[in-house]
Amino acid sequence: MIVDSLQNAAKYFSLHPKFKEAFEYVNQNDISQLEEGAFEIADGLKVIVIVGEGATKEESIKGFECHDQNIDIQISIKGPETFAWKPREKCVSPNGDYSDERDVRFFHDQPDMFFELQEKQFAILFPTDVHAAMIGEGTLKKIVIKVSV
Repeated sequence: MIVDSLQNAAKYFSLHPKFKEAFEYVNQNDISQLEEGAFEIADGLKVIVIVGEGATKEESIKGFECHDQNIDIQISIKGPETFAWKPREKCVSPNGDYSDERDVRFFHDQPDMFFELQEKQFAILFPTDVHAAMIGEGTLKKIVIKVSV
């Protein structure tokens, strides 16, 4: 997992061939004006704009998840937004089977930690990062860029 500010995104371009393209999209668009929904921006890059009411920690961790085929770049547009996190190798209590169609695997495990993203901050969540998001108060807005591994 990586947590940083958008101004430092270039530091991470070398970690994946699609990261540069993903962050260039963010820099070239007014992400605060993006409408809710999902769309592809390039081969192997999908943007999901999410607007919703913040949840409690207890409610959010019911969706404690990770992905096998995608890396999430989650960027806070309107927050703050709190995330739950735990390394996948420490998760021992699956919550159902992996969904290949949705690329999601859920867990009953409790997070090791919580962290908060302010506006214009991001988290890069790899397949080894089990996470739950949208923890907060009031209306939250974010974009999730799905990067194919």
